[in-house]
Amino acid sequence: MSNVNVYKQRPDAARAESPLFHAGLDELARKGKSSAGVILREKKLLGHLVIRGDAKDPAFAGGVHSALGLELPVALTLTAKGDTSLQWLGPDEWLLIVPGGQEFEIEQRLRKALDGQHISVVNVSGGQTIVELSGANARDMLMKSTAYDVHPSNFPVGKAVGTTFAKAGAVIRHTGEDTWELLIRRSFSDYIWLWLQDASAEYGLAVKA
Repeated sequence: MSNVNVYKQRPDAARAESPLFHAGLDELARKGKSSAGVILREKKLLGHLVIRGDAKDPAFAGGVHSALGLELPVALTLTAKGDTSLQWLGPDEWLLIVPGGQEFEIEQRLRKALDGQHISVVNVSGGQTIVELSGANARDMLMKSTAYDVHPSNFPVGKAVGTTFAKAGAVIRHTGEDTWELLIRRSFSDYIWLWLQDASAEYGLAVKA
């Protein structure tokens, strides 16, 4: 394994707060209406790792698979296994999402499996979060929030695209028939939260814990 300094960014004793902690989503969840057309849930405090390497190198693809049990996804797609997902970001870059608290162990496992290769594994967990959107009108809300075409013929389940959402950058991930995810930077979380409330007003917005 390489001698790169790998350390726990989120010690077990530390109190972690998600980017939307101040919004009081847990309290709002008790007031939501089941008939709402858009349902929001923050998938908070997950592990986010950016992996870089040569997709054309069988040793790299094999090492990732041995460490994660996932195949490298092709352009604009993601692969998933349970609560772990691997998303294509670019020709030599992928985003790995893992359950919170496991990112340190998984980073070490990846580095061991890819030892000796020209790779990069960076823990970016503290800088971003995921907002899950579901419900009958989730796609309608997205249609007026992004210029990217989210029609079923262009944005099937399993697709993931980096684009603009409102006036911010975001990654839109289609994870289920009526379920979408917004991967957003921590610095945009307030703005996105306010936008989602406004854009969902005509359909009704409920928050899920």
